[in-house]
Amino acid sequence: MDVGLLLLSAAVLIGAVVLTATSGDRRIARLDRRLARVEQKLDAIAAGVGVELPEPELGHVKALLAEGKKIQAVRAYREATGADLKEAAQAIDQLGT
Repeated sequence: MDVGLLLLSAAVLIGAVVLTATSGDRRIARLDRRLARVEQKLDAIAAGVGVELPEPELGHVKALLAEGKKIQAVRAYREATGADLKEAAQAIDQLGT
């Protein structure tokens, strides 16, 4: 009887953890969508009032890439632009070609 109760408790606990993780993933996805909409609106407002952001200086990034230091170039690109890892890696690949 005690083993059955223990197994049932473990199953309930595992179920609760799975539901919490799934709920958190959905919340993050919803926040990502909201952030993307806010960024689009901000871009539209900036364009409407004629505000242009200067392109980030990538001389240091290009120098690292020329030295064959791709990982450091990706890191420097992320710091200069605020891009995520995937975007930075793609940009470095394009700069390298």
